[in-house]
Amino acid sequence: MAYRKKTGKNFTKKRIVFFFATVLIFVIYFAVSFFYGGNFFEYIPPVSQGADIAFPMEPPKKIITHIKTPDAVKGVYMTSWVASTRNFRKELVELIKNTELNSVIIDVKDYTGKIAFEVSDPELKNIGSAENRVNDIGDFLESLHKENIYVIGRIAVFQDPYLVGKRPDLAVKKADGKTVWKDYKGAVWLSPCSREVWDYAINIAKESQAIGFDEINFDYIRFPSDGNMKDISYPFCEKEKTKADSLEKFFAYLKDGLSGLKAPLSADLFGMTTVNTDDLNIGQVLEKAEPYFDFIMPMVYPGHYPKGYNGYVNPAARPYEIIKLGMDTASKRLLAASSTPSKLRPWLQDFDLGAVYDADMIRKQKQAVYDAGLSSWFLWSPSNK
Repeated sequence: MAYRKKTGKNFTKKRIVFFFATVLIFVIYFAVSFFYGGNFFEYIPPVSQGADIAFPMEPPKKIITHIKTPDAVKGVYMTSWVASTRNFRKELVELIKNTELNSVIIDVKDYTGKIAFEVSDPELKNIGSAENRVNDIGDFLESLHKENIYVIGRIAVFQDPYLVGKRPDLAVKKADGKTVWKDYKGAVWLSPCSREVWDYAINIAKESQAIGFDEINFDYIRFPSDGNMKDISYPFCEKEKTKADSLEKFFAYLKDGLSGLKAPLSADLFGMTTVNTDDLNIGQVLEKAEPYFDFIMPMVYPGHYPKGYNGYVNPAARPYEIIKLGMDTASKRLLAASSTPSKLRPWLQDFDLGAVYDADMIRKQKQAVYDAGLSSWFLWSPSNK
């Protein structure tokens, strides 16, 4: 009996301790819940099919969109500086939306040699030519695409003071083969025969397409001019090849290097390549360029033609006649070369040079394009107005 009584007392004490312990736990629980808004304890479901995993996840990769090339491309030029100025570019976009325009060409690499946005390609990063002028380039291109605006990226190839400064060994030289040659305006040039320069242009083109440009345009694809041509030499060029042959080799290399690129390629040529069959001493010949590009964009600015051209005292004052002659002649030459005039997409003058280019002068140029059986054109205004 003594043992049983002792056991009964101990059992009663344990029940009392358990009761107060339980009460204490509930008091602590409700106190903590009160101060932490009831969220102190969080239920995490087991990892199973259909359950959300409570781990940080990488954001989805941005989908890059592209616009199909319009049957008739009607566009304007936009510098990278304008593209970086939101108010200015907004005005230009509104102009496109509210007129017959459907396209814009934007500088990727301009005459300064600088790329207008950040790049991802390691080789381009190493060269260091990219500066973040247009810091929202991807979003900007996407916004243009949402408005169904076709976007072309322009790359100035051989005029490039930045790369010449970094790699003078790649530059066009004086006759001594050592001193960097300059034209009368002080501009410096990369050798049109350098494979490194060719690869550089290809890498920029690939980067441009990857970021959202619908087409890649190549400008300054020529030998230099407007300087002392008696005191000049071209590193990496084969002496037995003409300038035209050297450039054609570059065109073929460019096309081959970009064969996997879905974006069309276009080339800017001097306006007089439409009528001249020689290379104008810059290496550009229409028939040697057209096989390697989807579109040819001759710069048929009447203000750039010499006085007396085709019997005109002032060619700048005859925009219709100059454009019509050039497009008619180029069309016939492309047909003779088993190509098509539909490749032609001329640059038209939208700046004052030789004459005042008002709305009527622009209309005359456009009419000349239409009367030549063509439908595409671009307006060049360096001021973007």
